[in-house]
Amino acid sequence: MKNKLGILIALVAVGSGVAWGVLRASPVDEDRFAALSGNPDNGQIVFTAAGCASCHHAPDAEKDAKLILTGGQKFPSDFGTFIAPNISSDPVHGIGGWSLTEFASAVTKGVSPDGAHYYPAFPYTSYTKMTDQDVADLWAYMQTLPASDAPSQPHEVGFPFNIRASLGGWKLLFMSDEWVVQNVSTEAETKGRYLVEALAHCGECHSPRNALGGLDRNNWLAGAPNPAGDGRIPALTPNQLDWASEDIAYYLESGFTPDFDSVGGHMVEVVDNFAKLSAEDRTAVAQYLKALPTAD
Repeated sequence: MKNKLGILIALVAVGSGVAWGVLRASPVDEDRFAALSGNPDNGQIVFTAAGCASCHHAPDAEKDAKLILTGGQKFPSDFGTFIAPNISSDPVHGIGGWSLTEFASAVTKGVSPDGAHYYPAFPYTSYTKMTDQDVADLWAYMQTLPASDAPSQPHEVGFPFNIRASLGGWKLLFMSDEWVVQNVSTEAETKGRYLVEALAHCGECHSPRNALGGLDRNNWLAGAPNPAGDGRIPALTPNQLDWASEDIAYYLESGFTPDFDSVGGHMVEVVDNFAKLSAEDRTAVAQYLKALPTAD
């Protein structure tokens, strides 16, 4: 009997150790970014394409005040309401005291400096495809932005979704650094894929999710319910979005559709960001979208 009990205890201990190893938050390797020097000029472009200010400026911010990344905007979901944190250069209430490695761990792995999992309301599941140099450049630029001493607000997430350790399993199931669209045939489509799937994280809103909140990659950019509960977010696949490539690029620049309607909702911020990018970038996004396979 004692032998059986001892074996059971040993198996539980081993199982717990394996589970901890699989589910724990793993930061990036310290050496990975050691030799990189960030370019803040390119970092500004990455910052704009990634929409960092769109989510992290204060709810009432206008114009240049949007570069003060105070946080505070609320993002409702089926799992609770997530509140964007302060990611300004303040060393206490923001991220100014972080290292590049800690920043890279957060952006590409969803891991905080203290070793906790971030909720995937932060689109690190898309940013995980960013190049290391773009991460370093983004960090260099963000350190030039103003500081805010406003404390971050806690998320409004109840049990059991407030158990962050469970996010290790969620990442194991749903986080991947592989491209959704594997076959791209031109340089423009390749650039568009990087912008859509990584930096601009379009799939986070425009793709449906399963019951656990994982993206349905088989119906990539096929449209999804609005998490705020108001209507649907439209599909971007060619069988649903029948605009010409030039119309898509113009919409991303001006906010006007081919039918002379104008952009609304959170897409206002997205268009504002894309309008600051190059015409080549907007054309690349359009060509990637036109080359998408039809969703199931």
